[in-house]
Amino acid sequence: MLTLYLQLFWTFFKIGLFGFGGGYAMISMIQGEVVTRYHWMNMGQFTDIVAISQSTPGPIGINSATYVGYTSIVNAGHAAGWGVLGSAIATLAVVLPSFVLMLLISKFLMKYKNHPAVEDVFKTLRPAVVGLLASAAILLMNAENFSTPTECPWRFWISIGLFLFAMIGQQIFKIGAIRIIILSGIAGLLVF
Repeated sequence: MLTLYLQLFWTFFKIGLFGFGGGYAMISMIQGEVVTRYHWMNMGQFTDIVAISQSTPGPIGINSATYVGYTSIVNAGHAAGWGVLGSAIATLAVVLPSFVLMLLISKFLMKYKNHPAVEDVFKTLRPAVVGLLASAAILLMNAENFSTPTECPWRFWISIGLFLFAMIGQQIFKIGAIRIIILSGIAGLLVF
C-alpha cells in the first residue's frame, strides 16, 4: 500500500508541476496516468470523476486529484479510511509544485514581468495550453458520455442535444454555467 501512496504522490506531483493552463488542461494528463498507465480505474470511473469534479466547488484539477486519490486506493481493495489518506496525498501532491514555484518566483515575476524573455515564454505557453484544453474536450467526447448511434441511439442523440444546448446556451444566450449544470442534471435525471 505504501508503494501505491508513493505512486499517487509522484504522479500528481508531476501533473501539478507540468499542468500549465489549469485544471482542464490537467484532465488529459490525469487520464493518461490513472487510466492508461497505472490502470487505477477504468474510463467510465474517470469520466464520472471528471463530472463530479466539475460539479463541486473548487478547481477541477484539485477536485480530480482528490477523487482519484480516494478511488484508486479503494479500487485496490483497501478500506475507505485509507482512501481518504489517498485523497489527501494526491491533493497535496498536485498543489505542492504550484505553491512552491509561486513562492519562489512571485517577487521575480513582478520585477521582470515586462522583460522580453518573460513575455516570450508566456506567448509560447499559450498555444500549448489551448492544445491541452482541446485534448481534454476531445477526451470527454467518448462512448461513456455520449454513447454511440448504434449502441443506444436515444442516449446518443439526447447527449448531443445536451451538448449543443450547453454550448449554445453559454456562447450565444450567455446562460450562466451554474444554470446549465443544474438544467443538464435535471434533464439527465428525467431522461436517463
